[in-house]
Amino acid sequence: MKRLKSLMLLGVTIATLGLVTGCSGNSNNESSKDESQTRIVQSVKGEVEIPANPKRIVDISGSSEELALLGHTPVGTANVDSYETDKVPSYVQDKLGDAKVVGHSMMDTMDIEAILAAEPDLIIMAPRQEKIYDQLKEIAPVVMLEDRSNDWEAKLKDVAALFGQEEEAQKWLDNYYAKAEEIGKEIKEANGDQTYLTVLASSGQFMVFTEGGIGTVLKEDMKLPQPANMPEQDSITLPTVTMEGLTEIDADHIIVIATESDKADLKASTVWPQIRAVKEGNVTILDASPYFSQAYNPIGRELLLQSIKDEVVK
Repeated sequence: MKRLKSLMLLGVTIATLGLVTGCSGNSNNESSKDESQTRIVQSVKGEVEIPANPKRIVDISGSSEELALLGHTPVGTANVDSYETDKVPSYVQDKLGDAKVVGHSMMDTMDIEAILAAEPDLIIMAPRQEKIYDQLKEIAPVVMLEDRSNDWEAKLKDVAALFGQEEEAQKWLDNYYAKAEEIGKEIKEANGDQTYLTVLASSGQFMVFTEGGIGTVLKEDMKLPQPANMPEQDSITLPTVTMEGLTEIDADHIIVIATESDKADLKASTVWPQIRAVKEGNVTILDASPYFSQAYNPIGRELLLQSIKDEVVK
């Protein structure tokens, strides 16, 4: 009887192991099948076959924030701080901190060896890196996106289209614009009908964010008025004015993005204290790192909304 019970127990054990092994085998087959699936996407170079669900993306196009926002955190990135180009911007460290920095997205070449070491299953690049396209194709499938360096919204939509996430991106955009407009209303209620000027200090001169960067956050998204005497911007290049030029623009509130050196120049200047907004205490000075490039990317842009309110509402 004891032997019979032992044989029965052995039979049940074998059957159970077979069931577990069978389930495990199906799971592995499903996983393997999923990894082997591909799809065709459009790129600047035409149709490209990419993994259906890429797991190890290297992005050198400058679209890493868009990828992270949509749930595709890259293993390699060229989204770096404009002033500390060996690291990702501090405001997105929690989302991109584990990604290997392989270059600067605005440059035409990258660290090919670092890209190779990242073992990517998909590489995303921009036309400005055209000269390394053939090298990258030897490593993994490559998608070349349009250059949207001055159109953050179009860049987000391009990345979303690559993964079939257009609705998700649009929902995020709708929420962002609603939040921006609401915070803009709160600023106007607190400060009245002030005009706002945003500039980048640069060796005694100022690059004016007329139609780019942080200037569009205030003007287009938050609906805050600009001064009447704004210099025109007819290309991606920001117009430059002298300190006397700031006086002519005559904004109620000036937001200055500056390095420590440029801050020291402002402090030493005899003209700067004579500008009306400075006299009235309506000046906000933000660190060049990370604020200069923050507005060109979606996560950074959203974070700017509350930062701007906190600074300009006294």
